Amino acid sequence: MAASKGQLRPFLNEIHKAANYIMEHVEKRHLISVVSHMDADGISAAGIMGTSLARMGATFRVRIERWFDNKVAETIASEKNALTILTDMGSGYLDILNDKMKGKPLIILDHHQPNGEAIKDFVHVNPQLFGFNSSRDISGSGMAYLTAKALSEENMDLACLGVVGALGDMQDKNKERSLGGANQIVVEDAVKSGKMETVIDLIFFGRETRPIHKALAYTTTPFIPGISGEEDKSLDFLMRLGIKLKINEKWRALRDLSQEEKRQIFSSLSDYLLSKGLKSDVAMSLLGTVYILTNEEPWTPLRDAREFALLLNSTGRTGKPGLGVAICMGDRGRCLEEANKALDKYRQAISEILRWIDDHPDWLEERKNIYVFHGGETVDEKMISAVSTILMTNVPNMNKPVIAYAVIPEEGILKISARTVDELTFKGFNIGEVMRVSAEKFNGTGGGHDIAAGAQVPMKFREEFLKTIDDLVEDNIKRLAKNGG
Repeated sequence: MAASKGQLRPFLNEIHKAANYIMEHVEKRHLISVVSHMDADGISAAGIMGTSLARMGATFRVRIERWFDNKVAETIASEKNALTILTDMGSGYLDILNDKMKGKPLIILDHHQPNGEAIKDFVHVNPQLFGFNSSRDISGSGMAYLTAKALSEENMDLACLGVVGALGDMQDKNKERSLGGANQIVVEDAVKSGKMETVIDLIFFGRETRPIHKALAYTTTPFIPGISGEEDKSLDFLMRLGIKLKINEKWRALRDLSQEEKRQIFSSLSDYLLSKGLKSDVAMSLLGTVYILTNEEPWTPLRDAREFALLLNSTGRTGKPGLGVAICMGDRGRCLEEANKALDKYRQAISEILRWIDDHPDWLEERKNIYVFHGGETVDEKMISAVSTILMTNVPNMNKPVIAYAVIPEEGILKISARTVDELTFKGFNIGEVMRVSAEKFNGTGGGHDIAAGAQVPMKFREEFLKTIDDLVEDNIKRLAKNGG
C-alpha cells in the first residue's frame, strides 16, 4: 500500500466526517444532489451514492457531467440543494468551487490532483492529501464506496461497484494487474460480501460473453497491431493455432477454453507482439487478475468487472450515462438491454477509429518530447480518452507522452486527453500538472493524474498550447534527470 496504516486512519476519519455530514442532512429531510463524471468510475460512484441514499430514505437526485467547469459550478450554485455531493470530480477545480459555492454545503469525494485548498465550508476528501497515489491506490468510486460503508455496513454489497470503477480507471497497476493501495479494502469487502471472486487468467474483453475471436479482436489494452479491431484477422490467428472455436455449432468464449489452450494463445501472442517490436511487458499485460462478479448472470457483460466497466463507460461516451447509473443501482431489465446496445455502438466506434488511425498514420505526429494525435472533428470528443489510451501502448517511443485532441466546433474548444507511462511517473513526472499549467496559460482548464490527464482549451490556441506542453515535458524530464530521477 502506498500509504502507511498511520496515514490510512486519518483518511478514513475524514471519510467518516463526510458520512456524518450526509446523515445530518438526510435526517433533516434535505434534498441531496449527487453530481459525478461520465466515465465508468464516475458512473459507479454515482450508483453507489444513489443506492446508499435510497436505502436511507433520502430525497436525492443524480446528475452526470462530461467534465467540470465554471458552467457546472454556476448551475450547482443556483440550485436549491441543501447538500451537493461531488463524486469523481471537484478537486481539480477548487478555485472555481471556492468562489461559486462559498457558504453552501458541499462534499467533494474525489481522487484527482487538487489545484489548491478547499475553504473550510466544504468537506473535501481526497486520498492524495493523505499520502496515497491517486491514480493507483483508490478511485472515485472507491471513495464513494468507503463513504457508503461508513454510512452503513449494509452497503458492503456495493464494494463490487468500487472495484468496477477502479478497473475502469485502469488502476490495476500492481503485480498480475491487480488492484492495490486502499483499493485492497474495497476488493476484500467485495469478496467478503460473497459477490466477487478473483482468478488469474487471460484478460480479453468479453471473456464471459463473446466468441473467443471477437474477444481477442475487441481487446485494445494492450493494443495488438493487426488484431485489435480486426475480427477476421483474429479468427485467422486462432485458426492457425488450431484452437477449436465451436462446439456443437456454438461459439466458445474464453471462459470455455482449457488451461493448455490459454497457454498456447498467450505464448503465440507474446511471440507475435515481440515480432512487432513491442516490449515483453506489453504481452505480460494480457495476463492478470480477473474480478468475477458471482451474483451476475454468466454470459452477460456484468459478470466480468472490466467488461462491466466498459459497459458503463460506453453509456457515458454515447450520451446515455443515466442507463449506467440505473444498472449500478440494480436495474437488470430495460436499462441493461439499452446499455448493451450502447456498448455495441461504442465498440463499433472504437473499431472504426482504429481502422481510421491505420489508414491515416500521418495524423499521429511525433514532436521532440511528445506524440500528438490530431483527431480534429473526425474523432468524437467523447472517444478521445479511449484513443489516447490505445495509442500509448502502440507508439515507437513509450517514454514520450501521447497528447490526443478532438475539436468541439460548436463550443470553440479543444478536448484533450493525455497519457504517459509508469516508468516516467515513478521518476516523478506528472502529466496532470503539465496539462493544468499549460491549459491555464491559455484560458483553459486541465489536470487529472500523474499518468493520465485531460484539458479543455480554446481552439484558437491549439498550436501554442501544444508547443507549451512539448516544452514543459522537456523541462520536467531534464529536471528529473538532473535530480537523479
